[in-house]
Amino acid sequence: MAATAPPKTPAPVGRPLFSRIRLATPLDVPHIHKLIHQMAVFEHLTDLFSATESALSSTLFNSEPFHSFTIFILEVSPNPFPESTVEPFYKPTVWAVNLDLPIKDPDRDTFRSEGDDVVVAGFVLFFPNFPTLTGKPGFYVEDLFVREYYRRKGFGKMLLTAVAKQTVAMGYERMEWAVLDWNANAIKFYEEMGAKVYQPWRICRLTGEALLAYRTAE
Repeated sequence: MAATAPPKTPAPVGRPLFSRIRLATPLDVPHIHKLIHQMAVFEHLTDLFSATESALSSTLFNSEPFHSFTIFILEVSPNPFPESTVEPFYKPTVWAVNLDLPIKDPDRDTFRSEGDDVVVAGFVLFFPNFPTLTGKPGFYVEDLFVREYYRRKGFGKMLLTAVAKQTVAMGYERMEWAVLDWNANAIKFYEEMGAKVYQPWRICRLTGEALLAYRTAE
């Protein structure tokens, strides 16, 4: 009886894209600034955009991560990320997603992070808050943004998952954030992940001349 050849292992389907979430450093400020501007464009809020790189540098990195303003950076690469060195505050999270087609990113040179193939694709900024009704601390997510070319691939959920994991690790009670009422896709996404969207609440903001005037009001 003639021997038969073993079945061939099927070739992998799609194209892998390797991803990493890590803590931001001062070296990331130029990319963070550009991401914030793109977010302002997406949210139709460019009239409010006044952040500068110097302001970000002087404000975001004055305290230990997770005890004040903290940013996770999302990076992607067609090649696996190397094992990270010892991180005193947060061990980077790495994973891979399988895509049907490669992502065409016309801004990859602008958002190049390290080497020739690592690109910044998004970020999330959060900080501690204290919900008085529960008497336990939590995290407030101020901004979450994934660049246009990398949306609808699970990266936003991965960024929120990283914050949720840190929330639980610190024994905090909850994480919360705001969402624009016209952003139906985001609302649906948040509800599907189990978040409650509270309709009655409205954001109140005192800024500019009104803030200065109120400071001196009697």
